[in-house]
Amino acid sequence: MNALDFFDLRGQLSSDEQLVQDSVARLVDTRVLPIIRECFEQHRFPRELVPELAALGLLGASLEGYGCAGLNSASSGLICQELERGDSALRSFVSVQSSLVMYPIWAYGSEAQKQQYLPRLARGELIGCFGLTEPHGGSDPANMKTRARKSGGDWLISGSKMWITNGAIADMCVAWADSDEGVRGFIIDKGTRGFSSSEIENKFSLRASNTGALFFDEVRVPESQRLPGAAGLKGPLSCLTQARYGIAWGVIGAAQACLAQMLEYTATRELFGRPLAQNQAIQIRLAEMARGITTSQMLALQLARLKDKGEMKPVQVSMAKWHNCRTALDIARDCRDMLGGAGISAEFGPIRHMLNLESVITYEGTETIHQLAVGRELTGRSAF
Repeated sequence: MNALDFFDLRGQLSSDEQLVQDSVARLVDTRVLPIIRECFEQHRFPRELVPELAALGLLGASLEGYGCAGLNSASSGLICQELERGDSALRSFVSVQSSLVMYPIWAYGSEAQKQQYLPRLARGELIGCFGLTEPHGGSDPANMKTRARKSGGDWLISGSKMWITNGAIADMCVAWADSDEGVRGFIIDKGTRGFSSSEIENKFSLRASNTGALFFDEVRVPESQRLPGAAGLKGPLSCLTQARYGIAWGVIGAAQACLAQMLEYTATRELFGRPLAQNQAIQIRLAEMARGITTSQMLALQLARLKDKGEMKPVQVSMAKWHNCRTALDIARDCRDMLGGAGISAEFGPIRHMLNLESVITYEGTETIHQLAVGRELTGRSAF
């Protein structure tokens, strides 16, 4: 019996899907886990891993053409799961690059934009970021203050964005701004006059991830850099659906990492003359963790099959993101507690995963927003 796959969900995967999972797992075991604690402690994104992520085809993995791998939905989900088993920072980087930067160019960009950006993003030669969240906006993207106005054949963009993954290291940005024609998306390259970024420091979560703020001071963007197929909030929200799908898979990996360490720890740690694993209270808590991971795996795999059939609905992604993030965070917190005093040490993984998941449960739609999305679907009435 595999304690981390209690219902043998791996047996439901194709040989290609298993190969993808195993390949990413090896990368995580050999290249991520040996350095990630130090990266977390030093507040450093391991940029040296980007070429290796690209070499495995993990950037834009679900997209077709333009140097992308064209993998199915379960495979792209398993990539997120294994990366987050290492650390949420690595999954966040791949999610942003793939779902929030490459996907909108692939879905809404011109052919010239696709040819110019997608192959380089897939190879990791360019790092991108996604400029939607604003300092005052949070869960209300319609309250966007960043403005784009026409100026001859160009656009002038002014405003700011906050809590942007990859923001301070990105070579380009897919930025969203309100205009007289509604919300529009733009590709803005680093070095464009008036466009600047800064890193957000002193975080106690996602410390191995680069997080920044973006500033647009009358940034002149030619019409050729506007995403022609993106009109209104539907464009950025569709990107968020793609990213939330990856999160629903990714957090399973964090939960698995915590449970694996607890199974090892409780088997060897003796208290009152016997291993902790022989204690009823400990077994009940471990069993609850296995139950939560199993239900999360089932949700994620069914979501993948629906996605591949074109039947996945955003509200189903909301339920999966809500359930799986809450489950993973509860598991990480409980593992931290079961470690006693050792639980606050970075020597053990649960405190790192717990702190990361405090952000993951918030970004790409807070838990409350996803609960209300499900509630709206059930009742037909919007409470927000």
